[in-house]
Amino acid sequence: MKLWGSGLSTDDQVERFTADEDRLLDQRLVRFDAQASIAHAHMLQSIGVLERQETEALVAGLEQILSLDEQGQFPLHEGDEDCHSAIERHLTETVGEAGKKLHLGRSRNDQVLVAMRLYEREALASIDAGLEAFDAVLAGRVERDGGTAMPGYTHMQRAMPSSIGMWLGSYRAAVVDDRTLLRAVVEVLDQNPLGTAAGFGVPVFELDREMTTKELGFHRVLDNPMYAQLSRGKLESSILHVISQVLLVLNRLASDLLLFSTAEFAFVRLPIALCTGSSIMPQKKNADVLELVRARYHEVLGAEMQVKSLVSNLMSGYHRDLQLTKGPVLRSLDTAGACVAIMTRVVDELAIDHARCEAAVTPEVRATEDAYRLVADGMPFRDAYREIAKRFAK
Repeated sequence: MKLWGSGLSTDDQVERFTADEDRLLDQRLVRFDAQASIAHAHMLQSIGVLERQETEALVAGLEQILSLDEQGQFPLHEGDEDCHSAIERHLTETVGEAGKKLHLGRSRNDQVLVAMRLYEREALASIDAGLEAFDAVLAGRVERDGGTAMPGYTHMQRAMPSSIGMWLGSYRAAVVDDRTLLRAVVEVLDQNPLGTAAGFGVPVFELDREMTTKELGFHRVLDNPMYAQLSRGKLESSILHVISQVLLVLNRLASDLLLFSTAEFAFVRLPIALCTGSSIMPQKKNADVLELVRARYHEVLGAEMQVKSLVSNLMSGYHRDLQLTKGPVLRSLDTAGACVAIMTRVVDELAIDHARCEAAVTPEVRATEDAYRLVADGMPFRDAYREIAKRFAK
């Protein structure tokens, strides 16, 4: 019997179509839904809906689910539909009547919201920690190799002198901005939707939402119940935007490294352990990780556009369209974490050919510097510009 079954006999084809991949995605939300359910049970006891013994039994059952899930022993079956249904079914089977009481004061709408918010908050904290480690590795390379001169490029042509420190330092500056954006998104995300139910609040019973907010570690209550559903997709697209910004920086760095590691440049070299080979060319050492990082940015950017498109033109309230925002968000969070981790290792293990970098700072790279010296001696800049240009006229 479905949780929402009230005499409905839904066709099997409709069941399969509406389920989509939701049950598979929900496997990773089991822990967060169980944590939210523990907080909800404590709150229901505090307002007199549950007896102490019922709460203790429910919490014990939920802690068992947490333990089973950690061991990979709480799979969602086809009949469960989603993690919320699976958890309620398990509790009803193991705890009895108390399991039937736990859903009071909430809907699957706010259940999925709170589980996703808890998941997203943890995933973003992990990505932020990864960016901190990435920044530390960049800082280490700048300290060790930063004094080495190299050309700077505009329009794919040598432009002015730069250095390893300026080049990698520019990516450090980008990481600082990305972490600021990430923390801003977390601040907006950090509000508790539990207790908003289907998006219109809970009649008859006065829930203590401050209590669940504190227990779940949210910064504040999401007050307006209709905004809970209106925020779904809006906040997810904000998450995807900041993730796409992170991957844009990695995309640009990967492009630099792919160019600079060619035989024609040979400024840098990836260690063999980070390269792949060719099925036909025995000499090949391919930087596939860099190509995939470069491509992943476009994948996440597509997910951002997908979510923004999905939630546009919907009237207020819940719509099943919103179910389709879950997959792009979960996959993109995974992608971002993996890309930050692999690029941290790439930068850490990268070999830099200092002599090759410095040799590439050829006389024309110092043309602007030479013009400025003439200006310092009293020549107007435009005259100095033309004078130096004559040296490099072809």
